[in-house]
Amino acid sequence: MKIITILGAGLSATSLINYLLQHAEENDWQIRLGDIDEQLAKKKINGSTRGQGFAFDVSNNTQVEEIVSTSDFVVSLLPARFHFVVAKACVQFSIPMLTASYVSTEIASLHEEAVAKGIGIYNELGVDPGIDHMSAMKIIDQIRNAGGILSAFFSSTGGLVAPDFDDNPWNYKFTWNPRNVVIAGQGVSKFIRNGDYKYIPYTQLFSRIIPTSVEGYGQFEIYPNRDSLAYRKTYNLENIPTIFRGTIRRPGFAKAWNVFVQLGVTDDSYTIENSESMSYRQFINTFLPFREKESVEEKLISLLPHLVDEEVMQKLHFLEIFSNKVIGLPSATPAQILQKILEDKWQLKEGERDMIVMQHRFEYSDKENIQHTKVASLVVEGETKEITAMAKTVGLPLAIAVKLVATGKVNIPGVSVPVIPELYQPILAELETLGIVFKEEDL
Repeated sequence: MKIITILGAGLSATSLINYLLQHAEENDWQIRLGDIDEQLAKKKINGSTRGQGFAFDVSNNTQVEEIVSTSDFVVSLLPARFHFVVAKACVQFSIPMLTASYVSTEIASLHEEAVAKGIGIYNELGVDPGIDHMSAMKIIDQIRNAGGILSAFFSSTGGLVAPDFDDNPWNYKFTWNPRNVVIAGQGVSKFIRNGDYKYIPYTQLFSRIIPTSVEGYGQFEIYPNRDSLAYRKTYNLENIPTIFRGTIRRPGFAKAWNVFVQLGVTDDSYTIENSESMSYRQFINTFLPFREKESVEEKLISLLPHLVDEEVMQKLHFLEIFSNKVIGLPSATPAQILQKILEDKWQLKEGERDMIVMQHRFEYSDKENIQHTKVASLVVEGETKEITAMAKTVGLPLAIAVKLVATGKVNIPGVSVPVIPELYQPILAELETLGIVFKEEDL
């Protein structure tokens, strides 16, 4: 019997757990699920005779070593900052590890030791990063193998609300970590366009929008991600003239969000005095000029006339930011207060479903030097509050990768990401049988 240990029973774990339990009998696996919340871990095992839920504390080094050393394979779905603790123990005891998270500098430092011990540390096996890598490399390799040369690659992903439940003026609801939405894009966006390097500061990010559409789902907009340049190495596209990665939202989102950016209310670096007793209206007013005879709304419009139009005001009023509702958060940063305001209005209600949208665009010349454009689009809608689109697209590719490694079909020593056919081909093929399918169009 092989023991597969999953560490972390949070939102992204459900689809992974269910998949591995479904395949446990035929492969003679025992699935151990550890979480700081033991009851949550036991609940997600759901009484399976092939599963066991237990309390797990990643800060307890003795427990980490005990759990890892008695496993055959380890899956880490802990917060990203804890992956290195687990990975280090996995290398120490020669146990393969898999995760959906980015390769950190610390994880990368384990590569040589993992190679020497003949075990794999498999990363970026979720949706973004994960399915984005796999689906992009499938087409990039097809173009290369046919003698084509890529001149441009665009890739974007967004977690949104499914159309049937898109009922607010922002056309958006939280489908993942709200904090990540509030602080998204902070820093400098870097990409290359027609051979020219482009650097967009955070203060301009949400005014640099690319429109797109997906058949059957209508119009979207894309704002740039922080660092697209690093993906030249990931995809072996070092000399490509254009590479761009972005985040997908519905049209109008970025313009309204830019109001918060320009005001400074997404700042997470300092705390607001007396924030617990401050109203939403007072909070917004703290970022506006002192003009005794103007209302908060009037000051906002006069400060940002190029942004605050009727449509944007409708979005802001929906959030009740001009109301006298009390914040109730002591010693809070502006970003934390904004998150509280948004969580009041952007939560998925019971029975509502989320949606993942991903789109790649490839511009290339074939071996006869004829120019082509190919677009690949993916839309996945959630099923329930637990089996969300996000949970499926994070958990299922990771689960399939675990099966491939645990059954001996894949063994890649060292630190890796899924950009080689040995990984992406079987994962994408099985994802198609589970309803995660890209639609490709030649334009």
